[in-house]
Amino acid sequence: MMRLERSFPVATPEATRFNLWWLIVLIAGLLFLCAMYGFLIGPKPMPAQAIKQVFMEDVNDLDSAVSQLQQVISANRSDQVIQTAFRRARLAYKRTEFLTAYYNPETTRSLNGPNIPDVDDDLRINAPEGFQVLEELLFPALDSTNQTEAVQQAAVVRSNVNRLRKISENNELTDSHIFDAMRLEVFRIVSLGITGFDSPIAFYSLPEAASALERMHQQVGYYKLVKTDANLSARLDQAFGSAINTLRSAHDFDTFDRLGFIRQQANVLSSLLLDAQKALAIPVFTENRLLSTSARTLTDSGVFNPTYFVNLDEQRPTPARVALGEKLFVNPILSGNGNRSCASCHQPDKAFTDGEPKSLAIGVNGRQQTAHRTQRNAPTLLNVAFQAVQFADSRVVFLEDQASDVIQNEQEMHGSLPETVKSLRQNAEYRTLFAKSYKEGITEQTLKNAIASYIRSLTSLDSRLDRYFRGQTTALTAEEKYGFNLFMGKAKCATCHFFPLFNGTVPPAFQETESEVLGTPATIAGKQVDADVGKFILTNRDPHRYAFKTPTVRHVDRTAPYMHNGVFRTLDEVVDFYNQGGGNGLGFNLPNQTLPFDKLNLAQPEKKALVAFMKVL
Repeated sequence: MMRLERSFPVATPEATRFNLWWLIVLIAGLLFLCAMYGFLIGPKPMPAQAIKQVFMEDVNDLDSAVSQLQQVISANRSDQVIQTAFRRARLAYKRTEFLTAYYNPETTRSLNGPNIPDVDDDLRINAPEGFQVLEELLFPALDSTNQTEAVQQAAVVRSNVNRLRKISENNELTDSHIFDAMRLEVFRIVSLGITGFDSPIAFYSLPEAASALERMHQQVGYYKLVKTDANLSARLDQAFGSAINTLRSAHDFDTFDRLGFIRQQANVLSSLLLDAQKALAIPVFTENRLLSTSARTLTDSGVFNPTYFVNLDEQRPTPARVALGEKLFVNPILSGNGNRSCASCHQPDKAFTDGEPKSLAIGVNGRQQTAHRTQRNAPTLLNVAFQAVQFADSRVVFLEDQASDVIQNEQEMHGSLPETVKSLRQNAEYRTLFAKSYKEGITEQTLKNAIASYIRSLTSLDSRLDRYFRGQTTALTAEEKYGFNLFMGKAKCATCHFFPLFNGTVPPAFQETESEVLGTPATIAGKQVDADVGKFILTNRDPHRYAFKTPTVRHVDRTAPYMHNGVFRTLDEVVDFYNQGGGNGLGFNLPNQTLPFDKLNLAQPEKKALVAFMKVL
């Protein structure tokens, strides 16, 4: 039989090279298609990168809005057109605020700082600039004599926006910083935004707060929380929506229910943002701050650190140091003639004041004891640890220096630190107590630190208002709730006495304690300003003439009389003074008064409710 065989062509070298070339082309084509497919539907930018991209777009939108504002002011358009353009620019700024204020605080101050001159650390007087300056020029109407200044201010704002853009281009955002910034923005809205702090004339605060929250809501969406915890994601979305809707639906600035907003919306939102951060395994900062980095709300217990303003770690309080300081606080050995102690002017049963307009002191003139009044009213020591500076004129930073100033002041204790140290070293009990607290034993520095440690322990943030926010919803009466809303809104109290510490330490960074020029009268008759020039004696700068540190309003019911000179005996008199517009409302003509001089127009029931609320604290 014949056998049939299939024959195969033999591959030549040329054919082999040709097939290999096409194979390479085919593989390269497939790789290119895969790359294109990955580019189109593959991994998206990380959340922080996406958030920065949106932020930079928002900065560009802000620049466009300010440019439009410049144009309408230059063209002398109608007040309605100009004010609409201003509001649009402010809304654009608010969309950037949570990151702008966090990463660029100095530029933020230039963009949106108070319309008052600033005296810097080198005692240079810097003229105010930014949106708040423009606001006072444009509202309620632009005076033709101010048009040139308004055009210049708009140009300054735009210049600062360009500076913001350049600085921000190189900022590397991280997830931890972004979540930290978002919670701080909620705290900023609660303590500053809804009070009218940065919109004192236009009262556009509520829509602006809504604009800030809307952008944050959109930005937090890049983290895809729904994949990690769908229930938490839904609750966070609901909290954002509820807060934004509450702000958007407010009838007007004066009647907005700030108490309800803080408890039912803002506190819920800031808490859920912290929960979301933890659910996403994004680290929460542990650095030392006055306000805890893990604070869920501003009103939780224990979120403020009374040792934050301690100068050195080795000076931090211990229980033994606090006990020693309390013993020294009531010991007249600190005074020159042994007849006064710290507790003489700071009596515990009077909230650590003495109930006098100006404290009564016993001095020594030769061999004769003489009674006299100190220069100023004795302030409460409760919660002074939450202030960045001490004394009414802000002349010292640390409580140790406050203690030594009082001990050695001829008008107060007229004592001597070296002599006190010598006396204490001769006392066996004190030698033992100091040895337990300080390896150095009894020195001037350890003496001052012991007293300061005790004063730092005098914290009290558990009023009925605090308990209300912590769940005791029956802790306040209807009148007291009304008074809170007046304090935080129409009465403008909270634009200087910042929630929730109700002192002048500025939230949410809590790094600086403000002074204000109120124009306090010399007597209750209100005929002339008090002669005490306050902070001016230290700086010799006109913005500080009659400037005094903003004290806390907590425990104010027990700290009468009021003001640095004790001129007002009751809270009703204090409210009347503010209601009239401070010193300028009384006709003092102080060009540097920081308190708005226009009348508050509070009705008698409103004044009564305001006083009722302050007594809650």
